[in-house]
Amino acid sequence: MNTQKIRLVCGECHTINQFPAERLDDTPICAQCKSHLFSGEPINVNSTNLIRHIENSGIPVLIDFWAPWCGPCLSFAPTFKEMAKIVGNQLRLLKVDTQDNQQTAMDFNIRSIPTLALYRDGEELARTSGAFPLPQLQQWVIQHLTEA
Repeated sequence: MNTQKIRLVCGECHTINQFPAERLDDTPICAQCKSHLFSGEPINVNSTNLIRHIENSGIPVLIDFWAPWCGPCLSFAPTFKEMAKIVGNQLRLLKVDTQDNQQTAMDFNIRSIPTLALYRDGEELARTSGAFPLPQLQQWVIQHLTEA
């Protein structure tokens, strides 16, 4: 029997974990730090951890590029947090503070904030700028995941 493996980076210690795909619903924990791999919260990442998550995620990754001085970013934060609770183990939500990670913002060609970028299997599927209400955010993600 050939069991498909899934890779997922821990939000706490950023260790790459691998486990059978059918165990995704079993509340997997990190092999290194024993934290739950899904917390229902977006994960704050820096430039190093961002690449690690994008390249080693067996599930799609949605990234919020934001800054603490950005009004629309701050008003969108609760929506992004709510999205993390709703999607559970089907989507990995990351947040990148572009003020603290300016080189990353340049590397990812972030020209306005908030910017959302959706990745699957290490490849960017879609990108958009601006803050959305939750139903529009969900629709945007579903649309781009089903088109790809």
